[in-house]
Amino acid sequence: MTDTTPAVDAADLLSRARAWAEEDPDPQTRAELEQVIADVEAGGDDADLDDRFAGTLEFGTAGLRGALGAGSNRMNRIVVTRAAAGLAAYLIDTGHRGGSVVIGFDARHNSDVFARDTAEVMTGAGLKALVLPRPLPTPVLAFAIRELGCAAGVMVTASHNPPQDNGYKVYLDDGSQIVPPADSEIAARIEAVGPMADIPRGNAGKVVEE
Repeated sequence: MTDTTPAVDAADLLSRARAWAEEDPDPQTRAELEQVIADVEAGGDDADLDDRFAGTLEFGTAGLRGALGAGSNRMNRIVVTRAAAGLAAYLIDTGHRGGSVVIGFDARHNSDVFARDTAEVMTGAGLKALVLPRPLPTPVLAFAIRELGCAAGVMVTASHNPPQDNGYKVYLDDGSQIVPPADSEIAARIEAVGPMADIPRGNAGKVVEE
């Protein structure tokens, strides 16, 4: 889902976009955003830039889902890294310090990259990251949570959404997708995450055998 935050003024919009580009670890989305910024600075329409930053992808019971691209209103490595950091904080705060998180991904563009980012954030937070060995269906991830005794699971997938989309589903230790109040509690911790440079990152976890 996308929130309906009112459009910001052009100067603030450009400032937020430049700050985002400076933090972006993905050269492709960084270059994409820098081009959009340049077009606006040259007098072009700012509608695209406004759509990328006037709102944020909301984290809820369906996790995150949206079009791939640069900006707070898109699915990208910054949004995923912040979501992972928020989830890690939630797990630690709810008694799962040192626990395991299993991470799955589908064959959509960047799903494997988002899975790796998630694993590195989990290990950076002191949790154990177990990564499924290849693109697999979502029910395998739900099964793996209970089979491996994990505190939570993350599935990088947008299910039946259009091919330009991707998503991020979170499951807790019972193998079911998050429900209230866990969704809002995780969302609050995502909101509290600071700059990308301040998010600890560890190794890419352990790949689970077939």
